[in-house]
Amino acid sequence: MKKNMEDRIITYGGQAVIEGVMMRGQKAFAVAMRAPDGAIVTHTEPLANVYRSGITKIPFLRGSILLWDALGLGMRALTLSANTQTGEDEKLEGPALYLTLGLSLSFGIGLFFLLPAGIGGWAEHWLAQTTSAVWVGNLVEGVLRLLILVGYIWAIGFMPDIKRVFQYHGAEHKTINAYEAGAELTPAVVDTYPIEHPRCGTAFLLTLVLLSILVFTALGPMPILWRLVTRILFIPILAGIAVEYIRWTANHLGNPIVKLLIKPNLALQSLTTRPPDHAMLEVAIQSFQSMRKAEAEIVT
Repeated sequence: MKKNMEDRIITYGGQAVIEGVMMRGQKAFAVAMRAPDGAIVTHTEPLANVYRSGITKIPFLRGSILLWDALGLGMRALTLSANTQTGEDEKLEGPALYLTLGLSLSFGIGLFFLLPAGIGGWAEHWLAQTTSAVWVGNLVEGVLRLLILVGYIWAIGFMPDIKRVFQYHGAEHKTINAYEAGAELTPAVVDTYPIEHPRCGTAFLLTLVLLSILVFTALGPMPILWRLVTRILFIPILAGIAVEYIRWTANHLGNPIVKLLIKPNLALQSLTTRPPDHAMLEVAIQSFQSMRKAEAEIVT
């Protein structure tokens, strides 16, 4: 029974969007958004079959595949929320969706993986002429990748629109925390729950970066071209490991060692969340309840 509860809870997640929250379950997702006129607009859709396929039971492989699908789901939710604010009714799908995803992934890989790898390669080349500790180049690369991640999140947090997104991010966390605690889902009650959550996407990103430091440092020195190639090839592998790590820690939160291990992940969430107001909590709760209702109506 406990295992069934863990499997059910682990499938619930979410994402902050523009003036709203997306909540994803096992069979459906919902996006609730605060429209310019103050009303809450809700959109629900069934999830792709990959979320219910046998591949979700295969450790490590499920992480990279579901991550790719989640990127598309997140982009779809962001498009819906943006259209709600502008009054447009455009659907991001097909070639347009893949092009947008491709550009976004290219930017992310270039900024967080290839740029640090290039600088690390330069450091390795310089160290080879002055010292025998050429492996330090990989360590420099990893530390730089971590600094870029934290610095990027910190910098965008000063943008007014992003601050509101971070508030909705906090509302998403509080709502899921309240649900998992069996609490009544009202703004007043949900507001009393923590703003951090161990399964947050921020935790995944930090885990991915920290794993890359360990793995790439262990690979040792290599030519710059091969260095760049390995950084790209290892992304799905590291993503799969990171997902399994997040799942494992989420299922063992009562363990004192696990509580210690997740402290960095929870600390970084202080940059990606802000305390929400009750109007934002109302949107997050509506999103979660709409997702649950949509799941109950899907016959499998």
